[in-house]
Amino acid sequence: MTAPERVKSPKIRRSVREKWTIALMLGVPAMIVIGLVWIPTVFTVILSFARWDGIGGTSSIEWIGTQNYVDAVQAYPPFQQALQNNVLWLVFLFLVPTVIGILLAILLDKNLKGSRLYQSIFYIPVVLSMALIGFIWQLIYSTEGGVLNSLLGTDVDWLGDPDINIWAVMVAAGWRHTGYIMLLYLAGLKAIDPSVREAAVMDGAGPIRTFFSVIFPLMKNTNLLIIVITVIEALRAFDLVWVINKGRNGLELISALVTANVVGEASRIGFGSALATIMLGISLVFIALYLAIVLRSKD
Repeated sequence: MTAPERVKSPKIRRSVREKWTIALMLGVPAMIVIGLVWIPTVFTVILSFARWDGIGGTSSIEWIGTQNYVDAVQAYPPFQQALQNNVLWLVFLFLVPTVIGILLAILLDKNLKGSRLYQSIFYIPVVLSMALIGFIWQLIYSTEGGVLNSLLGTDVDWLGDPDINIWAVMVAAGWRHTGYIMLLYLAGLKAIDPSVREAAVMDGAGPIRTFFSVIFPLMKNTNLLIIVITVIEALRAFDLVWVINKGRNGLELISALVTANVVGEASRIGFGSALATIMLGISLVFIALYLAIVLRSKD
């Protein structure tokens, strides 16, 4: 028995106008991404192996190999503190706002009365600019007349005390991160076929067992995406700490150190590029793991 012949799909003929439209719709965004993302990234990696104080500086580019990376790890104390703060930031985002966001998504997925309103309320911080979020939380944390000190009857310097300001800023960042995770997880829950839950109920599984034994494994891609997003959020955290005190006095983060070295008073383009490349390398590890797992899945 011969195999059936494969029917060839008809060739689509496009007019010159359609071809130009497609080329513009694909080419313009691609050129923007290449020009504003990929080319600066490549130059950043290249300059990380050089010593240079910028275009308006007095010195030319001097290639020094991996010396910038060695100096960052061994001879730059703020980098050690920044790395610790970034790890702390990551752990906090995972344990507090991510867990709260998932719990909110699970509750809102039950179609409670007013769930649309609750979704909007929890998602509002996500659409606000980080500058506005910083302003709101500065009003809350203000030493004189701040909401928090007024409620507690204290005069704690929440943003100026290096022992507690990192925790205060992480709470502000977590306020925004919670709504983002809630939206992602809620979208994942809505995509699950209701018959799967019905089958679990018919088998006698309770709500908790249904979630951890059935729902959670089915949301593997969503869970991986949340992990990658949370890692990147912890690495690129910048706005709040820079607005408060330019990433100093207990609020050192790698992103703030990059900015301080590249556009700060003592411009060190090469050293700042090395710090940025370290951030890029850490991010790419998690992105590569995510893509490898997703592309290998059968879904």
